[in-house]
Amino acid sequence: MKENISITAISSISPLGISQEEIWNAYQKDNHFLSQRDFENVSTWVGALTEEGKEEILKLSESDSKYKNLDNSVLYALFASRNAMAQAGWSSGDNFGINIGSSRGATSLFEKYHQEYLNDKKSSTLASPTTTLGNISSWIAHDLQTQGPEISHSITCSTALHSLLNGVAWLNSGMADKFLVGGSEAPLTPFTIAQIKALKIYAREDVKYPCQALDLNKTQNTMVLGEGASVICLEKGVSENTIATIEGIGYATEILEHNISISTDAVCFQRSMKMALGDTNPDEVDVIVMHAPGTRKGDSSEVLAINEIFCNKRPFCTTNKWKIGHTFGASGMLSLELAVLMLQNQKVIKVPYLKSDEFPTKISKVLVNAVGFGGNAVSILLKNIR
Repeated sequence: MKENISITAISSISPLGISQEEIWNAYQKDNHFLSQRDFENVSTWVGALTEEGKEEILKLSESDSKYKNLDNSVLYALFASRNAMAQAGWSSGDNFGINIGSSRGATSLFEKYHQEYLNDKKSSTLASPTTTLGNISSWIAHDLQTQGPEISHSITCSTALHSLLNGVAWLNSGMADKFLVGGSEAPLTPFTIAQIKALKIYAREDVKYPCQALDLNKTQNTMVLGEGASVICLEKGVSENTIATIEGIGYATEILEHNISISTDAVCFQRSMKMALGDTNPDEVDVIVMHAPGTRKGDSSEVLAINEIFCNKRPFCTTNKWKIGHTFGASGMLSLELAVLMLQNQKVIKVPYLKSDEFPTKISKVLVNAVGFGGNAVSILLKNIR
């Protein structure tokens, strides 16, 4: 890192809630926040927003006539971005940059407009402008009235942490002093659910913990899809508003052997974690928030990569997929939110169905991992400033 980059605010909306206090309280409970919903008359586990969260999104969509036609992926990001901006004390005159991406984008609207086309052989006027990936950052810039650069992208499930990489790069370049980064996903739609089920990785059992992320003894895949958005405010230097600093960043891509899988020992994660650590002694890392999607190979390959980098002296490892599901492009930033909360509260969040004998007594540094289809890995090393 060329200079200190601070996180000065973080906000999200997810199955855990909408405020940092509510979310932290939810993390301390051993229950998950998944529910069952029918898709094509089949009961399916999903991680849906809370009722309060849904009400807030409805109010937001009705607050402006233009917002009624926006996809939930845009509205979720807009809601979280407003809150983050207020926390950080930013104003529109700051002209901060925005980079908020999504793996799937406007899934609900895309499916709606495509069905209309199949039925009527014509398209709605708003079909194209409301279903582009750039739609998210551009609407947030409109709502927050910033004149800074607007960037959107999809790098599958590592999208949100790639947004963080971009924000850091802009700040280090001197082209911006502040950047709002994150990810948003609203994938709980029939076609999206069908696509993931077709991969044979979706949770099928009605059990106490439908998604058994990080359980290396599971006999079948247990991924569950979730929805939500999470964003953070990045600034140069360290100030009284700083809640954590970015100690290191790492990224890597593997040569594809299969369309969706990574190597057995996740070479991409080995490279991204090694880059993020830089000159940091691996023993200084207290916790790793793993990507751990709940699939047999995904979970095991990441553990093998961690063993390789940390020489079988693994830090305390955790994940939030068992609790809220896999939120695709937003997942990395929701994992980073968990990391920040553990740093702030000096308490680890364990996975209840896993045996954990040793816990760090002090949390100074946390490593956060995310990876997408094709082995696009990102690792972020956070440092506590208190």
